[in-house]
Amino acid sequence: MSRMLDVSPDVRAEIGDEEAELLLSGETAPGSYDCTSCRTPGDSEREPTSTVLFVGDETAVLAFAHAKCIPSQVVAVSEDQLQGAVASITGEAPAVAAATAPEPARGQAVLGITSGLMLIEGELHPALVVEPTTAISRPGSDGPGDDFLPLLIEQGFIPVSDMAEVPSVLSGWSVLLAMGQLHAVLQPGAAGSNPVAWWQAHQALPVTDGWRAAVNRTQKVLVYAAPAGAIGQQPREDLLRDALDKAAANGLLVAAAMPLAGT
Repeated sequence: MSRMLDVSPDVRAEIGDEEAELLLSGETAPGSYDCTSCRTPGDSEREPTSTVLFVGDETAVLAFAHAKCIPSQVVAVSEDQLQGAVASITGEAPAVAAATAPEPARGQAVLGITSGLMLIEGELHPALVVEPTTAISRPGSDGPGDDFLPLLIEQGFIPVSDMAEVPSVLSGWSVLLAMGQLHAVLQPGAAGSNPVAWWQAHQALPVTDGWRAAVNRTQKVLVYAAPAGAIGQQPREDLLRDALDKAAANGLLVAAAMPLAGT
């Protein structure tokens, strides 16, 4: 039986026309699956389904996702992440409680990203909070100042003075959630080219079931950013919200809403 599958040109190029046609005809595609993004059940015979190819250094794994969660695409991951993908797809992934993943940014700075849920206008929104470990200078500048927020404002982030408002969507930016974990924050490529990673995890960042459920409902993520020292690593979501409220009141917070990658 044929399947309601989307095989993108990039995925087709990796797996070949013959395998793509076998998938589309239903010969090699599963009927039911666990969505590689939201981790809830899917049925390729009854609902639009995306093929997602995870490509490591030496091997590749084909997974499936609700088309509403993530488009068909090729996702480059490390070999360690790929083994995690295999475990996740087969239901053998261990539970991980970590909430913050650092990643090198400009110069010697490190971007820390923390996931959490924000209550705004009576609704829970999935959010990411970005904070460098040190001041970030404008490229080419030797000054001691911190240009992190001005650089983001130039990219379209909006200063936040009140956490009670949902930030507007930033065109061209997106959040890549795959295998039920956070992989990257993407920004527009130069001269209309494909998006590039503004932040990318060394190891995929686990998020809670509640966070995944919220992003599956809203199909967008609220991304907040503050300069080094403005937020800190808060152990609870209520403390994280308090720190964000204080940063906003002090004019030290910018934000944007971003759709899931490709949507």
